[in-house]
Amino acid sequence: MAPAKKSAKKAAKKAAPKKAAAKKAAPKKAAAKKAAPKKAAKKAAAPKKAAAKKAAPKKAAKKRTPNAAFMKAMTPSAELGAVIGTKPLPRTEATKKIWDYIKKNGLQDAKNKRQINADDKLKAVFGGKKSVTMFEMTALVSKHLS
Repeated sequence: MAPAKKSAKKAAKKAAPKKAAAKKAAPKKAAAKKAAPKKAAKKAAAPKKAAAKKAAPKKAAKKRTPNAAFMKAMTPSAELGAVIGTKPLPRTEATKKIWDYIKKNGLQDAKNKRQINADDKLKAVFGGKKSVTMFEMTALVSKHLS
């Protein structure tokens, strides 16, 4: 019987540290819960600081200067020229003219507005695709600008 008692005591000792570990984990959770209200208090204090900043005198607003790469005149290819004209123009203007063409001819998909349905002129620009997304369109159009 003596060996059985020893093994029972060992089992009890092994079980006891697990319970202690479980009790130690619980205070950590409580600490995490206590930290959350502090964050909320900081968020509440932030608008007060923002209000104080608004009262400060404003500096003269600088006019934004456009990126030179966007404003560089690009020559459209013959396919793209059929849609927007052959005159060299900045990339931003080319995109605007393509959108004007799409809206004028009703080429935007009715259900999915991100989808562009190509007509004969745009098919040449889109590499023969019948339909492309507006994100694909920018990549396809950039291939036609040099």
